[in-house]
Amino acid sequence: MKEIDIRQAFTIEDHVFIDVRSPGEFDESHIPGAINVPIFNDEERAKVGTTYKIKGQDPAKWLGMELVSPKIPHLMQCIREVSESGKKPIIYCWRGGMRSKSVATFSEMAGLQVQRLTGGFKQYRQWIVDNLNETILPNRFIVLHGMTGVGKTMILDRLKGKGFPILDLEACAGHRGSVFGGIGAPVYNQKTFESNLYHQLEKIKGLPLVFMEAESRRIGKAVQPEFLLEAKAKGIHVVLETSVEIRAKRIYEEYVIPYKSEAQFQERVKEAVTPILKRFIPAIKDELIQHIDKEDYKNLIVLLLEQYYDPRYQHKLEEYDGPFYHVRVDDIEDTVKHLTKIILQHQRDSTLVQG
Repeated sequence: MKEIDIRQAFTIEDHVFIDVRSPGEFDESHIPGAINVPIFNDEERAKVGTTYKIKGQDPAKWLGMELVSPKIPHLMQCIREVSESGKKPIIYCWRGGMRSKSVATFSEMAGLQVQRLTGGFKQYRQWIVDNLNETILPNRFIVLHGMTGVGKTMILDRLKGKGFPILDLEACAGHRGSVFGGIGAPVYNQKTFESNLYHQLEKIKGLPLVFMEAESRRIGKAVQPEFLLEAKAKGIHVVLETSVEIRAKRIYEEYVIPYKSEAQFQERVKEAVTPILKRFIPAIKDELIQHIDKEDYKNLIVLLLEQYYDPRYQHKLEEYDGPFYHVRVDDIEDTVKHLTKIILQHQRDSTLVQG
């Protein structure tokens, strides 16, 4: 079988990582884009591990063989489907040990062309730790500021659709930055955030100007690295502004309408708001709870904006030196046109300086 390291893996066109670890390990963190084809489920993995600790290596290997044998046709079919789609499978497990070696061996016996990642996910994780630094930054960021609900994410999406490079930190974190941010999306841990961040930055490395949102240091469960916070502070700052009514409407349409029919939505909103209730005076706290109990999410959003997010926003803005462009966001498309003019102006100014 052909064995490759993580550096070589990234140079292979049309590759797909096949993660043969258990579903629990995969969910905890994996190489972005990987497909989980587990050789053991979580319970089986625990049994093999316990057998290894109590009885030793050989009994654990025998148990593993008994558990895996009935699954071999299914495992091979999964990998075969990847190969037949025109992709090149790269098999990995935790440390590049028995699990990936076994699957790679079965694949070769079945006539499938695969490669095995030496060092497994552990090597990949070390690669991220070693390479997630200022060397993969763009030259400068255009940083979008704005009160909660102003439409920063929508604007980034529109800019991306028009071909402008962006850094989407919310996508990296699986969280959209407010108490509603984890509703309707998986919230990633620090390892997954850093993996996603590395791969996004690698794509925009060295570009002259890249749009990003002025996210807080912590996004959901993840914390931004210091080098990125410093680059953000030195960026070109744009403050997006619109009314409370428009912002509340956008939040309701994005966070509430798609999910409010789900059985646990009200409970999830309550769980999201509960941690910040201690920050309010009793009267506001009671009003927030009443809105949740009545499922009056429109008024809940307005109250959170006026009593929690807006006062905090001004404090955050004071952390930046500026100067600031101020842009109205009453209409998203008009805003995108305005931002396009800003980036083109900076590109012209940069060309004149270089000339």
